[in-house]
Amino acid sequence: MHRIDALLREYDRARAYTDELWKDLTPDEVTWRPHENSSAIGWHLGHQAHVAHFMVRNLTAAEPSPDPALDALMDSANPEQFRGALPTVERLTAFRDTVAERVHARMRAIASGKVAAPGQLTIVASHLLTTLVNHEYQHDQWIGEVRAGDLGHALPPDPDCDRVRRLDGYLVVDGL
Repeated sequence: MHRIDALLREYDRARAYTDELWKDLTPDEVTWRPHENSSAIGWHLGHQAHVAHFMVRNLTAAEPSPDPALDALMDSANPEQFRGALPTVERLTAFRDTVAERVHARMRAIASGKVAAPGQLTIVASHLLTTLVNHEYQHDQWIGEVRAGDLGHALPPDPDCDRVRRLDGYLVVDGL
């Protein structure tokens, strides 16, 4: 239970870092693509949430998508030129928030044993959360590259936490 709680805090820390990378940008900056084979910051934001929902849905609980219309758009298996137009910043924000709420609810249910096979799902949940945090940071790297390199905005400092470090240039959660 304590490991899942700690990982949920790291998930929230990673999401807060993501917010520092984009919340001060204009909607045009969030949806701008540096070139045709590059994804906009907004796509990365939706993709982070899409993957989180997809992993929770497929590994711990069969839940419907909070926004089925975004599923194909945010799937990295679809090449950039076939993904379509990004939704509004408000819709992306709502999608991210809803997915995060569902991640928390499902992980808390697992941590408190309110699921079938609680021991097995606790192990799955721990690895899943570690992956979600590291996936969030993986896309933060790319968001940060567009933010700083293409849009000319300063980057926020790395999260101040003993469990987060840089590996191969990427932030990762480590030590849990």
